[in-house]
Amino acid sequence: MSVNFPPTMHQLNVKKHSLDQDYKVHSNDVLGLGINGKVLGCTHRKTGQKCALKVLHDSPKARREVDLHWRASGCQHIVKIIDVYENVFREKKCLVIIMERMHGGELFNQIQERAESAFTEREAAQIMKDIGCAIKHLHDNNIAHRDVKPENLLYTCKGVGAVLKLTDFGFAKHTTSMNALHTPCYTPYYVAPEVLGPEHYDKSCDMWSIGVIMYILICGFPPFYSYHGLAISPGMKTRIRNGQYSFPDPEWSAVSEECKSVIRKLLNTDPEKRMSINDFMTNPWVMGACEVPQTPLFSARVLKEEEAQWPEVQDEMANALATMRVDYDQVTPIKNLDTANNKLLQKRKKRSKSIEAVK
Repeated sequence: MSVNFPPTMHQLNVKKHSLDQDYKVHSNDVLGLGINGKVLGCTHRKTGQKCALKVLHDSPKARREVDLHWRASGCQHIVKIIDVYENVFREKKCLVIIMERMHGGELFNQIQERAESAFTEREAAQIMKDIGCAIKHLHDNNIAHRDVKPENLLYTCKGVGAVLKLTDFGFAKHTTSMNALHTPCYTPYYVAPEVLGPEHYDKSCDMWSIGVIMYILICGFPPFYSYHGLAISPGMKTRIRNGQYSFPDPEWSAVSEECKSVIRKLLNTDPEKRMSINDFMTNPWVMGACEVPQTPLFSARVLKEEEAQWPEVQDEMANALATMRVDYDQVTPIKNLDTANNKLLQKRKKRSKSIEAVK
């Protein structure tokens, strides 16, 4: 049985012969960890093209991921699928996705490397416009990504000419007004408040995630986090639900009011009032990048200073993914601050003394 693609689309030729005939897989070249497993490097045997490979156990969920990713591949800001194979590994039927390889690394990695040179508000606006292009393409096709985060935003290369692209459709789902979303799927730092509860939600959850990314992009630290080393704590849930965050000095003192206004509209706890992707893509701060002030930001320096702590935070979030499809209140503590000595969270705690801490 092949992957079912919409009849109006160009059909992807799902190959049945052994992947090994066409590609050499580099099992030690781990490019990243997706929702459903490792992403490995591979090379096309005839052309020498370097690609990325993801193996999914064949299931309705895996076929949905391939389907939705293939539908979205027409956008220049979404990682493209090159080939899909139906193969058997260890006596289990699998789908193997071959994707373009992103040589430039994750979004924040490139910004960390800019620590010695100024990263400006104008550059941040351009990045947000690129992210917005990907989300608009998805939402125009009634696809909710549901896991928009920096680790899923990758550059094609380093330096001049790099293109930012969205990847990992493991949580993506087709959604319409007649098909509301209800399964709790999220990465803790980027989760919209409505996803935390039992109520239905829609693709506007992606707009909240964009708001969190934009906040971090501007200052270098997240608006919501657990004070106690948990993937997501009761207090963190409360702050997300209530939209409790601030724009502390000195990181935000020189940032334009237009930028803060966009973030406020994205981090609106009411999905009906939250900024839509169409409003985002017509907002002057997003679309008029040449008019956005070239204010030097703290984000590159903050991310560089805390570079050693970010992997630890990302590990906590990755571990939390195991809980995503179970009762959203049954989240297991990942690490305790006293044990983990997580300096990033300790710094954020000091910054947020004005916000009510978890008792």
